[in-house]
Parts: sequence; C-alpha cells; structure tokens
Amino acid sequence: MDVTQPKQEHLLALKVMRLTKPTLFTNIPVTCEERDLPGDLFNQLMKDDPSTVKGAETLMLGEMLTLPQNFGNIFLGETFSSYISVHNDSQQVVKDILVKADLQTSSQRLNLSASSAAVAELKQDCCIDDVIHHEVKEIGTHILVCAVSYTTQNGEKMYFRKFFKFQVLKPLDVKTKFYNAESDLSSVTDEVFLEAQIQNITTSPMFMEKVSLEPSIMYNVAELNAVNQSGNNVSTFGMRSYLQPMDTRQYLYCLKPKQEFAEKAGVIKGVTVIGKLDIVWKTNLGERGRLQTSQLQRMAPGYGDVRLSLETIPDTVNLEEPFDITCKITNCSSERTMDLVLEMCNTNSIHWCGVSGRQLGKLHPTSSLHLTLTLLSSVQGLQSVSGLRLTDTFLKRTYEYDDIAQVCVVSSKTKEN
Repeated sequence: MDVTQPKQEHLLALKVMRLTKPTLFTNIPVTCEERDLPGDLFNQLMKDDPSTVKGAETLMLGEMLTLPQNFGNIFLGETFSSYISVHNDSQQVVKDILVKADLQTSSQRLNLSASSAAVAELKQDCCIDDVIHHEVKEIGTHILVCAVSYTTQNGEKMYFRKFFKFQVLKPLDVKTKFYNAESDLSSVTDEVFLEAQIQNITTSPMFMEKVSLEPSIMYNVAELNAVNQSGNNVSTFGMRSYLQPMDTRQYLYCLKPKQEFAEKAGVIKGVTVIGKLDIVWKTNLGERGRLQTSQLQRMAPGYGDVRLSLETIPDTVNLEEPFDITCKITNCSSERTMDLVLEMCNTNSIHWCGVSGRQLGKLHPTSSLHLTLTLLSSVQGLQSVSGLRLTDTFLKRTYEYDDIAQVCVVSSKTKEN
C-alpha cells in the first residue's frame, strides 16, 4: 500500500506502506517434447533462467524472493506492521510537525504512534519516519488514520489526515466438544475430555507451532496428542505439523478437578469454566500468528441431591457365582442431612445378595460413605448392574440407579480355559 499526498496546498507529503515479508518467486514452466518444432529450446531457456531451481526447472517454486505487489491479507492474531513517512517537498523549513497514527476498529480507537512529541523543525527534502506494529485482535473493518499537523514559516497552522481501510479475516475455525467420564475407580470427581477441532480456512498452509489448553483454577490438564515410543513422546500428527488449507485437525485434552475441589461434591456443579485454548502458528516465511479463545464453559452433569458411583467392580465374573462391588454414596446437598434406606431390586439377569431395605443411617451435607454389596448374574454376556434404590426418609424421596456399570459374565469353564 503506497499512497502519496498530492502537492496542492500542503508543504508535506505523507506515505504509508504496509511492511510484509517477501514471498518465493513462482515461475510457470514452458516445455515441449524434443521431437516438437522448438526442440530443446524451451528446456534450455528454463535452465538459463536465474529464477529457476537448477535440476528442477519444471517446478513452479523458485529460489528467488519477490517483494509484495499488493496489500495482501491480514488475519486475526497476526501482527500488522506499517511504515509511515512524512517528507518535506517544499522549499522552506516547516516547524512543530506532529505525526499521529490511530487504528479505528468496530469497538475501539488505538493510538499506534511511537512518540507523541512534536518535531521542532523539518528542513527541505528531509523526512520523518515511523514504524508501527499492532497485534490484530478483532475481525472486520479496520481503518488506519494518519494525521499530520505542522506550522509554516509564516506561523500558519496546517493540518491534514488520510484514511487507509483494510479487512481482517478469520484464519481458523475452532469447534469444541466436551465429554464427561465417570471416575468410578478413584475418589476424584469426574474427568472431563475436551476435543478441539481446528480448521485452516486460509488459502495457504500453516505450521502449527503450539496448540495448548490453559486450564482454569479448578482443573489440571493432560494433553493426549502424543504417544510414547521408546521413551520419547511423539506427536500423533507426525514430524511435520502442517495444516493444509481447509484441513481440520482434532486435539484432545483430559481435565481432572484439583483435589481441593474434587473433595467437595457440590462445588463442581452447573456451568463451570474449563479454560482457554492458546494457538500459535506460522505461515509463508515464518510470519507468526497467535489466537486465544474466550473462556470455554461446559455444563457439568447433574447428580441431584444424592450421587452413587462405583469404586470397585470386577471386569469378568463367573456365571451364578457371587461377586462384590464397592459403592460410594455422596450427599450433594450443602445444607441438609439425609437419612437413607437402601433397597435392592433384582432384574432378569442381576440378583442381589443380602437384606433389602436396610438403614444406612444419617449422611451429613457434602459427606460420603462406602458400601460393599454382593450380587450374582444368571445370564451370560455383558450385563448391566441395575436395581439400586435410595430413599431419604426425611423428605420421603426415592432415587433410582440403573445401568450403573457393566460386567462381563462367562461360564466357569470358559474362564478356566
């Protein structure tokens, strides 16, 4: 972008140019078969062309760099850099020159000038140069407003400004999905799995330098985007982490509540803040871009007033042989005490051993108790553990728990073999 202030009434000329890195020169190869009329002429011309790669003349990509010929695209998260020059085209000395550069977006106006002090004087054929930088954080129309004020030798105060409009485009499309996992075999509250789908919606490849999740204060995070090979963590996306135009990549993270929050059953409840994604990429000749999403939120699963989870359960059991499971019962209420009664209802395949309707006693707010139960299955295959009922005698309210877990039931002969 190169705009020159016409020399009509002002003594100074303003030039504004965007600073971008050069690109590799591309050459369209022109060749033919040796039996054709030109013979080897075209091939020899390509070999003599200094812009081609020796030994690979038919490739479009050359070894030389070319300066930008247009304004180019600006994407959200990249750094906008511009060169501003004010030149004295007159034959007199100009005094008290003040150059101001503002960037107007849809929501705010930012001052990008490196200095707010005025230059005392500017002699003829001299100039004032300034380079501004700004990390673009909004999508849409941006207007660079360059204003120049000065005083002539006659003491007349002059002022003019120019507007340069450009669009900021969206480089990535980010979609997130949450999956809740029951941590049945630990005392820690449920884990949360976050799947982040990131799509490159630009027209050029991206090198994905970093995609990380910064968790909120309530969670610890583990990245699941690498596999352990011979003691080394190797990325699941390969050695070269390039994302081609319109391609989508999926990143997976596991979040676990911190101990001080996990021990309080009623804390992680309702809408909770998970954290935010931090994405860093590079394009062309190493131009860097960075995006941070807003705080990601998910709706935590609701357990009602009473939560029942399994602490231990065998994977495989014998047909018609008793086996034990350990349950954890938690009073999720933060205000009232419960007096619980446990009922065990048999199903077509699952039969409970023991006395149904027994008193479990009082359970205070946010406290838990562990209970070992015995049952057996009369049907082979993958069977669902169901049929537990908890009744709060204070409120006369019953809570039903079905499909708590699944267990594989095999005959004793099959298990021995």
